[in-house]
Amino acid sequence: MDTTFQNELNTFYARFEKDDRDTATRTPLPADHQPITLSSTAVYTALSRINPRKAAGPDGIPGRVLRACAEQLAGIFTDIFNLSLAHAVVPSCFKATTIVPVPKHSRPTCLNDYRPVALTPIIMKCFERLVLAHLKDCLPTTLDPHQFAYRSNRSIDDAVSIALHSVLTHLDNTNTYARLLFADFSSAFNTVVPSKLITKLGDLGINPSLCNWTLDFLTDRPQRVRSGHSCSTTITLSTGVPQGCVLSPFLYSLFTHDCRPVHGSNSIIKFADDTTVIGLISNNDETAYREEVERLTTWCANNNLVLNTSKTKELIVDFRKARGGTQDPIHINGMAVERVSSFKFLGTHISEDLSWTTNTSSIIKKAHQRLFFLRTLRKNQLSSAVLVNFYRCAIESILTNCVSVWYGSCTIAEHKALQRVVKTAQRITRTTLPAIGDVQRKRCLHRARSILKDSSHPAHRLFSLLPSGRRYRTLRTRTSRLRNSFFPRAVSLLNSC
Repeated sequence: MDTTFQNELNTFYARFEKDDRDTATRTPLPADHQPITLSSTAVYTALSRINPRKAAGPDGIPGRVLRACAEQLAGIFTDIFNLSLAHAVVPSCFKATTIVPVPKHSRPTCLNDYRPVALTPIIMKCFERLVLAHLKDCLPTTLDPHQFAYRSNRSIDDAVSIALHSVLTHLDNTNTYARLLFADFSSAFNTVVPSKLITKLGDLGINPSLCNWTLDFLTDRPQRVRSGHSCSTTITLSTGVPQGCVLSPFLYSLFTHDCRPVHGSNSIIKFADDTTVIGLISNNDETAYREEVERLTTWCANNNLVLNTSKTKELIVDFRKARGGTQDPIHINGMAVERVSSFKFLGTHISEDLSWTTNTSSIIKKAHQRLFFLRTLRKNQLSSAVLVNFYRCAIESILTNCVSVWYGSCTIAEHKALQRVVKTAQRITRTTLPAIGDVQRKRCLHRARSILKDSSHPAHRLFSLLPSGRRYRTLRTRTSRLRNSFFPRAVSLLNSC
């Protein structure tokens, strides 16, 4: 264990241990102001689930030690964690971060060719997971339903399918088109102002004691950079949510909870810092959409977030035979946003004609690259069980990424091209593997049933029972594009079961 880490921890423990014993003599706080208390069982469970392969943080304590000694360490760390929560103070050694630059390319030539990987103490990650579980439990039901990150029963598939469903439903009407603005923020996590975040947590009804703890967690964070055996001098940061921390992405999603559309014809789909503004335009009237983009720009300025206009892209979906002229570009901070014909939205390529050629081509190319490794494993005479496990983890996961969203609208040729990859894998592994179509149907049914059980899900209203109570109401569709999309197909599958 690092000596500095041990000394700081001893100082922290001694500083508050006596105050903790005298808690009973103080005036009790209101119930909603009481600090949360962690049980030793919860701490033990968190320690026993540590991934032993994770790199140690600045404290130098490897995960395998914490996991192996979970039973012996659970009690002492429970006391330390509860002291920290009771006094809303996080030990500075817990907040320390070491940044390790990792090259993005084999031959980096500039600083942008390095990815900053943040190493934080593993024990603090356990602490954060316990706090995160409590935060998720106390969130109000009024939280933005279109924030799909770090919410139970929400996924990337949901974000993409709901975005596409709103567009396709709108395009089923005459004289309509849609504009999708994929916003990009410059260092979004690093520019969050902690005081603004705490104010928003208070507005959401989060325990004031926990808000104070979060504020201390985000301020006065020691950080240094390590390259090889050399380390920079330590600096102290009090802005942003720290990279490499379990809580950071979730806190950022709460920070943006008040970024919502003001016009009913628009929607804002969010997945952590990925933000998409969807404007549903009728009769060439773009007033509401342009006002929404201006409001987003103003909201960013008020919340210390910077829109990166050069990386922000716009996709226009317009199937009208007689288009009402070329649409004028959107301007952000005086700079025109680039219009693209295809964009990779949360890992899925969406094209302006809503075809899936680009998406399936990209998937098949990646899968073929992984087939090389599967053949190599076969040449080394590994068992079929190992080969099948590799296929499911490295190849099937690529072929079925968001498969419930796009597979139903693919062409027959694209279906055959995808299935050829599976057949190649079957010849290599010499086992029968599930067809992509079967996987898609199974996932569609599973996703639909999960949405049915969650009344707070933004797509729950799309599944309504008929008066008979035995079948679900079929969604009204005019075009095959909408008919073959996820939600109409999911309703059909539910009715056929």
